Amino acid sequence: MQALIIDDFAVFRKLISDHLQSWGFEFTVAENGAAAQRILDQPDAPRLVLLDWILPDIDGIELCKRIRKSESNDAYTYVILLTGKEGRKNMLEAMHAGADDYLEKPFDELELKARLLVGKRILDLHAELVSARESMRHAATHDSLTGLMNRGEIVSVLEREVVRGARGSTPVGIILGDIDGFKKVNDTLGHLFGDEALREVGRRLRDQLRVYDSVGRYGGEEFLMILPDCTWEDTICRANEVREFIASAPVIYSGVEHLVTMSMGVSVADIGAKTDVEALLKFADLGLYAAKANGRNRVERFAEAAKPPSSRRAR
Repeated sequence: MQALIIDDFAVFRKLISDHLQSWGFEFTVAENGAAAQRILDQPDAPRLVLLDWILPDIDGIELCKRIRKSESNDAYTYVILLTGKEGRKNMLEAMHAGADDYLEKPFDELELKARLLVGKRILDLHAELVSARESMRHAATHDSLTGLMNRGEIVSVLEREVVRGARGSTPVGIILGDIDGFKKVNDTLGHLFGDEALREVGRRLRDQLRVYDSVGRYGGEEFLMILPDCTWEDTICRANEVREFIASAPVIYSGVEHLVTMSMGVSVADIGAKTDVEALLKFADLGLYAAKANGRNRVERFAEAAKPPSSRRAR
């Protein structure tokens, strides 16, 4: 655990530093509030702070307020305010400013150690809570099998990208892909192989897309890809590159190999168009239907004159 000692008195800096070193704490030292502020503004700033009340520039109370104002929910800073001032009124002022603990000088070294251990325990618990929250958030927004975004999350991303594209006058490409003959894969090679095929397709999709593109599992064997700033030509070209990469090598599981292919339908939120998300997904789905009808393992763009599907599309 990294600590920050803020004290303008050299004797106390040396005393506290020696104690922390003997107790196994790593630490950084600042002689005034301005130097401490620079350290605290860094991304990897210490989260356990021993702060003197009286400083030559920014006093401990003001610095404590700044810490509380600037910190995020993901990174809490535990502040122990050290002071030669006595009295409950001063202690209450420190607590109102955002201090977590208050210790009068001169202090007993064992009492200081106890306060530090309490602070470390609270910071460890906070880190565990943040980690648990992130795990729950990830589970709520991602598919457990492929690790990709789930349907709700990828559609939310599409909604945001369409709004952003309209605001910036840039197109947004959409690719809806479906693994060909997936039911047959499950029936002949088993569901475990089918699960591995889904995972491998997800990995290949991630590998082929740009860092600012998005991909999610839209349905059972369907995947939705969102390509910001891609025209019709760009989207069709990228879809074909992804499709070819999916089919470039077989999926291997428990010694069994099987070549997996995908059919894809594309649509684009054009600059200035009033196309909503539901319509974009519908057009991509109709393009996917056409790709299935025209032989699979291909990319199709929905044409207005095309006959809409009258039954469930072939897989």
